[in-house]
Amino acid sequence: MYNLKKRNSNLSADRAEEDSQAMEKMLGSGGGRNGDTGVHDSPNRECSPGSPDKDASEGDGVALKRTITLVNGVAIIVGTIIGSGIFITPTGVIKEAGSVGLALIIWAVCGVFSTIGALCYAELGTTISKSGGDYAYILEVYGSLPAFLKLWIELLIIRPSSQYIVAFVFATYLLKPIFPDCPVPDSGAKLVACLCILVLTAVNCYSVKAATRVQDAFAAAKLFALGIIIIIGFVQIGKGDTEYLLPENAFKDTSTDIGKIGLALYSGLFAYGGWNYLNFVTEEMIEPFKNLPRAIIISLPIVTLVYVLTNLAYFTTLSPQQMLTSEAVAVDFGNYHLGVMAWIIPVFVGLSCFGSVNGSLFTSSRLFFVGSREGHLPSILSMIHPTLLTPLPSLIFTCIMTLLYAFSNDIFSVINFFSFFNWLCIAMAIIGMMWLRYKKPELERPIKVNILLPISFVLACVFLIIVSICMTPVECAIGFAIILSGVPVYYFGVWWTNKPKWVLQVIFSSTALCQKVLEVVPQQS
Repeated sequence: MYNLKKRNSNLSADRAEEDSQAMEKMLGSGGGRNGDTGVHDSPNRECSPGSPDKDASEGDGVALKRTITLVNGVAIIVGTIIGSGIFITPTGVIKEAGSVGLALIIWAVCGVFSTIGALCYAELGTTISKSGGDYAYILEVYGSLPAFLKLWIELLIIRPSSQYIVAFVFATYLLKPIFPDCPVPDSGAKLVACLCILVLTAVNCYSVKAATRVQDAFAAAKLFALGIIIIIGFVQIGKGDTEYLLPENAFKDTSTDIGKIGLALYSGLFAYGGWNYLNFVTEEMIEPFKNLPRAIIISLPIVTLVYVLTNLAYFTTLSPQQMLTSEAVAVDFGNYHLGVMAWIIPVFVGLSCFGSVNGSLFTSSRLFFVGSREGHLPSILSMIHPTLLTPLPSLIFTCIMTLLYAFSNDIFSVINFFSFFNWLCIAMAIIGMMWLRYKKPELERPIKVNILLPISFVLACVFLIIVSICMTPVECAIGFAIILSGVPVYYFGVWWTNKPKWVLQVIFSSTALCQKVLEVVPQQS
């Protein structure tokens, strides 16, 4: 009897020890950096037999596979950059520039500027081969707290709000034919926007290949729509019907105010936003050291050319004043030239928005996945479905955060608080690239840009940050305060490692419950 009791006691002790180890493993499965610098990390990838994407599997363990091809990469960049703005309100530049000629020059300059930034990110992405983009680079160079604050604002405001806004525009254009003579009801548009987000989340949860095929198709659709506008523009130029492009009119009323030119650049660069999104999925790219820079070199010139030629086409028909008063520039352009076929422009605007939401959901989920893996978010978000091989929890989390913005009636004011934040983070990442060149020259760099490019880009970022602070000081101050609100969250959730046992037990139990419900496991590589 004594031996039986002793054996039962040993079994209980062993079980307690196993539970303790399981808790530590679960809480740390996504957390901590595990001594990995992320420099040229090439985690093995495997696909389980039931996966929709099993043909591209490699290596051992459950992990996100390398399935993103060069074409997929180009579609992610092009599809994310080209959203609804170029169709609806490409007016920020002409409003501040004052003339057609200067507006076209600014569109071209912004394209070149974005290309320089993207080339710098090609070096960063092939030197620090982690997914996560700016967040991963800031974490590598500046440490845990700055990276957490970047992640905090991205998950709290920037990603979900921008995704919901584009989904709302999609819903508005989809419903407009039903309400031709009156505004689309907000409640109906919100319902369709939420449905759009849910459908795309389901697609992303099912298969990476399905998500990238959606991105490819809708990127092609929006290029086709812009191609129609550009061709019509060239036809008008061939007819000589280009009053606003004549030399004597092109630079009429050109603004010479540096502040206004700065705002025009700001508006143009905002339209190019998304050129760094491919860096959020570096670990899932096939041959990222080749395909990441190739996708950037292909995509940015395409977008720049399309943006400049689209605006050129608009100016063959619409005056600057007409563009400024138009609710949807491309729709007015189509109504003027396409007659009974004018309906195709609103349709393609909707398709463009749909594709942009897909690309943003895809990359946002990877940002939160990496944040969890580094210990900055709950470990459940860095877990993967073993059959589908998709980051199911982080996708659902992204979806929920986005849907919450359906309850807000003033999203744009929230986004305005962070006009400086994006350029600050990009500047920090590129300064970090130059710092790594100095401190770690031994690192292999498949791509190494001329040092003048990052220096000039950082100086331009500083200019944009100063313009933003000078023009909207109150909004920037509020944004800065919201950023600092992440500091106590960081110290409670990340820095405080010796939490009480009951807190750890609650975290463990909730994580285990979510694992069972979603049928997900920690990443193994």
